[in-house]
Amino acid sequence: MVAGGGGDSVSDQPGSVARPFDKEAALKRTIRRHFKTLGFTKNSEGELVLPGEGKTVVRQLHRAQRRSRLQDAQPFLERALPRALPYFADGAEIDVNHVRLTLRVVKSDTLEADIFRVATMTWSVPVSVGFGRRMRYLVWDEAHDRLAGVIALGDPVYNLSVRDHAIGWTVHDRAERLVGLLDAYVLGAVPPYSFLLGGKAVACLIRSRDVYDDFKAKYGTTVGVISKTEKSANLLAVTTTSSMGRSSVYNRLRLEGEPYFERIGFTIGWGHFHITDALFEQMRDFLRERDHAYADRHEFGEGPNWRLRTIRAALKALRINETVLKHGIQREVFVAKLATNAFDVLHNGQAEPDITGLRTVAEISDMAVARWMAPRAERGEIDYRSWTRAKIPRLIRGLVELPGADLRRTG
Repeated sequence: MVAGGGGDSVSDQPGSVARPFDKEAALKRTIRRHFKTLGFTKNSEGELVLPGEGKTVVRQLHRAQRRSRLQDAQPFLERALPRALPYFADGAEIDVNHVRLTLRVVKSDTLEADIFRVATMTWSVPVSVGFGRRMRYLVWDEAHDRLAGVIALGDPVYNLSVRDHAIGWTVHDRAERLVGLLDAYVLGAVPPYSFLLGGKAVACLIRSRDVYDDFKAKYGTTVGVISKTEKSANLLAVTTTSSMGRSSVYNRLRLEGEPYFERIGFTIGWGHFHITDALFEQMRDFLRERDHAYADRHEFGEGPNWRLRTIRAALKALRINETVLKHGIQREVFVAKLATNAFDVLHNGQAEPDITGLRTVAEISDMAVARWMAPRAERGEIDYRSWTRAKIPRLIRGLVELPGADLRRTG
């Protein structure tokens, strides 16, 4: 599968000490075996070829990573699940016409933080912890005092060509004005709200005056992720990327004719989601033994780019072609413009942001319930009332299939 190291072996004699060359060969075999287990093959140019198409294949590629994280999280679940579970809803207790969504800020080491983490563990694609600046929310149904969904915004990926092209950025522009962007790396509804198109409602809350003001209060005076200089920042736009290729949640996402997310294109199918945490740690150990700077370089501002650079450094040291990072899954990229002139401000850095059209979370909730959730309940397309919170532990273990769910999951 992967070039190099085909005939190497590691000594298994009692008392023997593995030489550096033996460890290198063993890691090459581990990488080759990993991609084979995922179902990848190689074409004549040595690039990875997906084992198929569609959402089932994407979930299959994430399965090993999810299983590993779930195993590591068992002590957390034993402690937190009993406390968090009562805040998930039974479908029978929800009167959809009275749903009233609000945002609750999540702070570390709180019950809210435990609820947030439990919620993300119900998703079939593992969730990132986020990097750098971070704003996390529980989407709460105040009318029923239950969790409806979760949102997490963090520093955007530095290199995203489809975004930079849409804005019209040069490399210099991006370094100067990336501070005005965040990325929604977690975004979605939980059952039974997910059965009622709650994912659309949750997504719309990002483009709210509440989120804009929260960012201003927390990061209005901030240090640029790349430039390291102090800047006066406004949250102009939020990007998000579909984890399953094309997205039915964000396409043409509008309320009363106003766009809440707009599609700007697709990624090119490169990345590292198919490198598990366990394999990544082996790569770091390999680099650490060679005193490579990237092995432990994960300070503020390095973020997901550090992980990618670390993987590339390990592959180069192993003499493995980095085309193994071309997994071939093109993800749809969307943007929510909090300022109507967001791209103009991001492009030239001169105009004042126009936020006159921003609505409050309360206003957006009312519109979203009327537009999507109540009609979905009335049509009876999905039996959301039979859902019970008692199914959450089985959903976390992957033992429950969610019919018609519209959850957003990121890796």
